[in-house]
Amino acid sequence: WRLVRFQGGDDQVLTPDDASKYTLSFSVDGRLAARIDCNRGSGTWQSPEPGRLELGAMALTRAMCPPGSLHDQIVRQLPFVRSYLIRDGHLFLSLMADGGIYEFESLP
Repeated sequence: WRLVRFQGGDDQVLTPDDASKYTLSFSVDGRLAARIDCNRGSGTWQSPEPGRLELGAMALTRAMCPPGSLHDQIVRQLPFVRSYLIRDGHLFLSLMADGGIYEFESLP
């Protein structure tokens, strides 16, 4: 999945400068692989019931990303993802307490 945009609970909209730098890959065995701008990481995921998503702690490389990167925000917010929806080839990850929604598109 490739990041399209983030819509904050306050209606703030953020879009990546290059969507290919922000990707998530969910394996059927519960492993998660991520590229978050200049860093790569891995972790775990589980969906205990339809529409619900729990992401485990991620191990990430620690390169300093350039100004304007969404890296710090995404890394800070990923543990607060609580649900998902797949619609029209897009994956929507919702943060707890109406904190916002990350929209991803399927990779070609």
